[in-house]
Amino acid sequence: MNNKKTKFEKIAFVASDHPDAVEAAQHLSGIYGDAAPEKADAIVALGGDGLMLQTLHRFMKSGIPIYGMNRGSVGFLMNEFREDDLLDRLENAEISTIHPLKMTVIDVEGKKHEALAINEVSLLRQTYQAAKLEISVDGKIRLEELICDGILVSTPAGSTAYNLSAGGPVLPINAPMLALTPLSPFRPRRWRGALLSNSAVVTIRIIEENKRPVSAVADHTEFRFIQKVTVEEDSSIGLYMMFDPGHSLDERILREQFRY
Repeated sequence: MNNKKTKFEKIAFVASDHPDAVEAAQHLSGIYGDAAPEKADAIVALGGDGLMLQTLHRFMKSGIPIYGMNRGSVGFLMNEFREDDLLDRLENAEISTIHPLKMTVIDVEGKKHEALAINEVSLLRQTYQAAKLEISVDGKIRLEELICDGILVSTPAGSTAYNLSAGGPVLPINAPMLALTPLSPFRPRRWRGALLSNSAVVTIRIIEENKRPVSAVADHTEFRFIQKVTVEEDSSIGLYMMFDPGHSLDERILREQFRY
């Protein structure tokens, strides 16, 4: 262990329930100590991408940087797991700053709900019938009727997740943009989505909301039987993700565009 003075003296460890992650957290805590998360200089998340998203949500407004190490199945958001030189890795890490999306939902009973999303906000049909959606951007209707399985609004950080699987574009992490991507569009059949400024306010109204019910999901928070959703970036919240040099989130997203 390197004993040089570091700005990351108090480290908190969080782990998924996977046995490898639990064992790693216990071992690393014995080497580096385990501070209370609210008093930590950095939080080390041990698990997969799911655990990283949970950790980012849990400490959403703390301002504490989070460094992930892969002890799960998918590790796009994680660094390579290694027990040695953790303090040096934290000291030399590159930090990517991301901002979440704020989703505001009005359900069919007129109740208001809010949630934050790091990856994307998704609208999904709840039954066998396709959804009918009206899409507005900054208060102006851009698509009067989209018949589809759903639609999503993605951040750059989430553009390589559900958005990419749905045929949406990959966005550089620092691009001031959002991706608006339809899910299995039926009419208009050739509409494949739009690239929007990150200052845009997207409003989606559900047409025939009782006959064709739709749910709204912000990452893992879901509201069902909705009538309207508003999505916008919340630039007041900054999330700080730490990556080893040469393996930043920006670099990973760039590499993803050249996979075949």
